Amino acid sequence: PGILPSMTEAEALESAAVQSLSHGSFNINHWKRRPFRSPHHTASGIALVGGGSPPRPGEISLAMNGVLFLDELAEFDRKVLEVLREPLESGKITISRAARQAEFPAQFQLIAAMNPCPCGYLGHPNGKCHCTPDQINRYRARISGPLLDRIDMHFEVPAVPQGELMSHKTPSETTSVIRQRVEYARQQQLIRQGKANNRLTVNQIEQFCALDTASEHLLYQAINRLSLSARAYHRILKLARTIADMAGIAKIN
Repeated sequence: PGILPSMTEAEALESAAVQSLSHGSFNINHWKRRPFRSPHHTASGIALVGGGSPPRPGEISLAMNGVLFLDELAEFDRKVLEVLREPLESGKITISRAARQAEFPAQFQLIAAMNPCPCGYLGHPNGKCHCTPDQINRYRARISGPLLDRIDMHFEVPAVPQGELMSHKTPSETTSVIRQRVEYARQQQLIRQGKANNRLTVNQIEQFCALDTASEHLLYQAINRLSLSARAYHRILKLARTIADMAGIAKIN
């Protein structure tokens, strides 16, 4: 959360309002601090999206304008993960009970982590992994295609070599330095279109994420070869727009 842009007054009020509906969640000392929620992989669907009588917000709403971190993603119950699809798309969740219906906001930054295989050593230099291809495929298939399609970036993070792990010579950036770049990029987005890139509508994507001929040709090839969905197409354009903003470039290239 430290590299996300500073919260506006309106965002802080939204987060505080949702947290105040959950007993003991709101802390005035955390005013304007972006929420960070990290539920355990044994969490139920109700804990994640909300519920009860009367309905109360779940983890996705308590992470409003902040980060929802799901560690060991493949260990979560598949039915629990599937309920994330609607709020990731719409930014809200509707909970229906026999007596009443409640709608809670759920605009959060989803970050998830999982092992590459059941034992966790696939691709490790020491060759400790003995998982079969079938075991690896079954493990990764725990995450459905439609849910993966809603996650903007997928990174494979290899094990750090022992020599590099114990070396203190590798330069690194502080959170505050990275945050300055993020703040600048967000400011450019607000000046250009009055909202963050991830909230652009389809018509606005065509207006603000225009490509040059070479980029258009590359994306056309990718769509054909990778059978990308319409959602993936728009996601790529918004992500490319953000990368250009981070680099201070006016036009996507």
